[in-house]
Amino acid sequence: MLASTVAHVQLFGSPMDLGAGRRGVDMGPSALRLARLGPTLVALGHRVDDLGNVDVPIAEATTTPDEVGARFVASIADVTRRLADAVAGAAPGAIPVVLGGDHAVSMGSIAGVVRRARGDRVGVLWIDAHADLNTPQTSPSGNVHGMPLAHLLGHGDPRLLAAIGAPPLHPRDVAFLGLRSVDPAERAFIHAHGLTAWTMSDLDRIGMAAATGAALEALAHVDHLHVSFDADALDPVVAPGVGTPVAGGLGYREAHLLMELLASSGRVGSVDLVEVNPILDERNASARVMVELAASLFGRTIL
Repeated sequence: MLASTVAHVQLFGSPMDLGAGRRGVDMGPSALRLARLGPTLVALGHRVDDLGNVDVPIAEATTTPDEVGARFVASIADVTRRLADAVAGAAPGAIPVVLGGDHAVSMGSIAGVVRRARGDRVGVLWIDAHADLNTPQTSPSGNVHGMPLAHLLGHGDPRLLAAIGAPPLHPRDVAFLGLRSVDPAERAFIHAHGLTAWTMSDLDRIGMAAATGAALEALAHVDHLHVSFDADALDPVVAPGVGTPVAGGLGYREAHLLMELLASSGRVGSVDLVEVNPILDERNASARVMVELAASLFGRTIL
């Protein structure tokens, strides 16, 4: 678990953009590596193994993109299985860090973390502008990167549910931080299932420190805490290289405070870093910010 201790970090790349509406996010793992994620964590004293990428087909070589309600769903299901197997096989005691790719990769990462936990209860802090709770029946776009959390909670396409396995998450085991763009069906899902959420309006009212403390308290019952961090949680001024930017996101210092508080909790056991799109970025600025935030999450402090 993260704290001031030395960690064994294992990096898993999932260069997938099949779930996104815009091409380019498949280069996210390379952008994060180019921004020196591994060496940055090593400089903090951690042991880092980069285990490369899982195999992901490219969109142009995939023959069934127009499946009803969920584009490329069969291929995404295959990637989900491969990534879940890879993460489940992480070394004992290691912290898996999954580099996306679009946020659909979290179905594989979290399914793998749950398998690896072997009965321990896994909770997820979902840091994102979006709730990602659509299903093929409710999605306005058919893009699966807007659906992973619904599937992790047991709702959606049977092929993705089969790839994930038994629903790995219970609604009580999920907390949102930073929401500011939620579709009507997602809003209904949150209320119907009693999901815990701190929106940007909540952060404006109570501040990042109080919201992070409340989120950690809401997940105090879980044995293993997974942080799924979407780059579009950040304001586009801070991270312009994302496919679905929404104004009014986390500022640079807010985001670092969040990471610092999570690090000091000593509870984070696995991480997703997703949705960096170098094609839309400015000189890899978004990847560099994500690496800086990862450094704070893994214990970098000002003093």
